[in-house]
Amino acid sequence: MTMEVLPKALEVDEASPESKDLLPSQTASSLCISSRSESVWTTTPRSNWEIYHKPIIIMSVGAAILLFGVAITCVAYILEEKHKVVPVLKMIGPAFLSLGLMMLVCGLVWVPIIKKKQKHRQKSNFFQSLKFFLLNR
Repeated sequence: MTMEVLPKALEVDEASPESKDLLPSQTASSLCISSRSESVWTTTPRSNWEIYHKPIIIMSVGAAILLFGVAITCVAYILEEKHKVVPVLKMIGPAFLSLGLMMLVCGLVWVPIIKKKQKHRQKSNFFQSLKFFLLNR
């Protein structure tokens, strides 16, 4: 029996971090920590601001753009037709109206999605901890 000798460039250095990433882990806790989902043991309760800050910001920006569009549209129809900016305002006003309304609705729809996701995550964490308890007895 002859062993093949690998060149130095192909040998895996034990100290390199790349080689450690390639080694399979056998412990349940390291598997759970390395997974993309949040771990049962490391989750910390998050505040409502941390959970809902993105939809709140989207709704706020959408409402501001919507109000800006309302103001521009009102100014366009209040001014006399003699002004050169009236046709431009009549085009830009409804564009801001629609953009603001779209962002506002997206934020409003996002909130129930997050609530449903949080409820599912709580159920999932409960079942994961129950499974861990039952399997490691």
